[in-house]
Parts: sequence; C-alpha cells; structure tokens
Amino acid sequence: LCPAMGYFLNTKGNQKEDDKGRQPDENYAREVMQLFSIGLSELNLDGTEKLGADGKRIDTYDTDDVSQLARVFTGYDVDKQYRGKLSTTFSNPARTYNIDLREYARQRMTLDAAKHSTLAASFLTANIPANTPGTQALKTALDTLFNHPNVGPFFGKQMIQRLVTSSPSPAYIARVATAFNNNGAGVRGDLKAVWVAILLDDEARGPQGLSNASFGKLREPMLRLINWGRSFGLKSLANSWKLLDLSNASYSLGQSPMRAPSVFNYFRPGYVPANTAMAVQKAPAPEFQLVNETTVGGYINYIYNQIEKGIQVYAPSTPEVTYDSSTLAFDLVPNYTAELALVNNTLSSPAESARVAQSLVQRMNSLLCAGQMSAATQAEIQAGLAGGMVDRKTTATSVDQNGVPEKQRAVAAAIFLTMICPDYLIQK
Repeated sequence: LCPAMGYFLNTKGNQKEDDKGRQPDENYAREVMQLFSIGLSELNLDGTEKLGADGKRIDTYDTDDVSQLARVFTGYDVDKQYRGKLSTTFSNPARTYNIDLREYARQRMTLDAAKHSTLAASFLTANIPANTPGTQALKTALDTLFNHPNVGPFFGKQMIQRLVTSSPSPAYIARVATAFNNNGAGVRGDLKAVWVAILLDDEARGPQGLSNASFGKLREPMLRLINWGRSFGLKSLANSWKLLDLSNASYSLGQSPMRAPSVFNYFRPGYVPANTAMAVQKAPAPEFQLVNETTVGGYINYIYNQIEKGIQVYAPSTPEVTYDSSTLAFDLVPNYTAELALVNNTLSSPAESARVAQSLVQRMNSLLCAGQMSAATQAEIQAGLAGGMVDRKTTATSVDQNGVPEKQRAVAAAIFLTMICPDYLIQK
C-alpha cells in the first residue's frame, strides 16, 4: 500500500475487469511473488531447489496464479483526502512548482470498492470467494504468501547476501530459514530472530571466513560512499543533504540512492560473474554485476574528487537543482580532525614521513577495514604516502601554493588509497 510501490509496480490506479476487455494489471501480482516473497522455484529449507521426478525444478506459481492474484490488488490508489491539504509551492524566476509534502507521500493507498474486482480468486493454496471485501481479500493474499514454505529460505538467503556474504552455505541458509519459521516461541517471521540468526551465526562471526577467499561480499558503490560519510562525520552545511543523480558510470558512482534502474534492483541476487573462479564454482556474487571497466574507473575518479574537500552541490539551500555553476558550493563536508592530527611531523624527511604514513594507514585499517588490511597492502600504501609527503615536503605546518595545508592532501590520499584497495572493497 506504499504509494512508491503503487507507482513503481502499477498497483496505484489498478482497476477491476470490465465488459470492454479491460483486465487487472498483473505487474505487482507477479513481482510480489517472484521478487519479494517466494521466488520462481520451490526451495528446500537450505535454499537449494527442489526437483521433480523428471529432474527439473518445480515452479512455485504459473500464469493463472498471477492472473487470479492480480484481482486482489485492484481498487487501490493514493489517499485523495489529503490532496491540496498537504502540499506547498516553490517558486523561482522561471515557474512555480506544486510540491506534495512527505506527509502526503507517506499515507497508505486506500481502497475504492467500486474499482475492486469482485470475482473469485484462486492462487497457490488460497481460494477467495466472489464478492469478498477488498481488505479481507488482501489480508488472505498476503497471509498466503507469508506462510508459503519458500519464504524463509528465499528471504533469508538474500538477507545473508546483503549483510554478510554473497555465497552462503546451504547449512547457513537453513539455520536462518529455521529462525524465520519459528523464533523459538512459535512465532513465524520475527525479524529480530532473523537478524540474530544471520549476524551471530558462526559462519558470519567465525575467524575461518577471514582466510576463505569465497567468503564476504563486494561493497556496492553507494555503500562505499555512505561508509565514507559515516566514518568521517559527513554533514550538510545547509542541512539539505542535496545529492545529485550518481547513476552515470563513466564519471560517477554508477549507482544512486532511490534510483534503481528497474524493479529488479541494481543487480540480480543470483548473478555469477562470467569467466571467473566464481563462475567455475557457480557461486553468486550479486554486486559484481555492477563491475566493468567503465564503473571501476568511474568510481576511482569520483571518489578521488570528493574525498579531500567534500561534495559540491548546486544551490545547497534550495530544493531544486538549478545546474547553475555559479551556485556550486561544498555543502557535504567530512570532518578529518582526528586524521589531520596524525600528520604531526616537523620535517619532511623519509623517516618522519614514513612514521606519519604508518600512523595514517593504521588509522585507515582500523576505521575502514576493521583491521583486515593485509600487511602487503599496508606496506604498499605506506610507501606511496611517505614518498608523496617527501616529494611535496609535507609537514604539519606546510601549505601549497593556494594556501591549502599539505597535511590535508596526505590525509585525503590515505583515505583514497584505502577505499580503492581490495581489502576495503571486499567486506568480510
């Protein structure tokens, strides 16, 4: 009933069949099963596919299930009683905009009974009689999906992939699915029990994962940016948190908040990178679907340009994007106070520069890599930082030709080199 979902998957304004050939839109009925609850194939508790007598996978639903379920999702639309009451205007010299406030967008969609299908609906194990009230039909449909045996392993596996590792073992999936099915007190779907099962499982917490090349997951670009912001106290000077579209892969992140290219999200949960060791093992690595020659270079260039001074935005204090270069300002700025204090050398000698470089790398290893940066990576970054500090004659008090403290560049370089190294990009 979320309006965003209504817009995205055509539930908003979906109407019942009529005598002119109109049929309910089937988009949400299909995706609520395929993407959000039970998936395409019947699953064992451990997430492996069940096979029929012919050795082929067993479909969880068919086209008739979709068509019948679609009747349940008719008659819903945005709550119009708030139209005009929860909106405001914004004007610039060119035009005036009418903007719906967040309070309006947060209202659940409501049912117009006259537009809801009154036909019987039979799907999966449910049979909804004709003329069943819309709200009751919706509850029956959602309860049917929620109680399907696929939900525990289907949902549990994807949560493990998002939170811990891309290719969890069947036993790990089974333990999480078991917690979903019963939290120990007879309650199904207790998410607190699911998170505990995922995050405190031995496969997630045990030291064996740190030395296992198949364990962990690639940080997706958007989460790398968020991790940088959280680690270094990023704040919006105008308190607007205005961020442009970061979807362009050639000069930006190749991924942007709230801008998934399709209902299938930014990547498929079952994606296996072709021509890799993972492909040989048939091990999924979903986030790698975003990785190619363009996105790797785009991320490196983008993050390099943001780290030292922060993120520039157009007209930070206004709600619209003007694309007027005269309004560009550094609004999203990090706080490097603790890191800058580590550049405390009075000489730019090799020995002093090496000491400072080592302190910066140790800080990055602790803050960004959870202490998991390899000795070889640390040595390589330290050498690069120390050499750069000697070349630029960096000390605690030196400044460049523009009056910018050289230690700011050293700190930015330490963060940058960490955020592009494999020890950071792969989270374990």
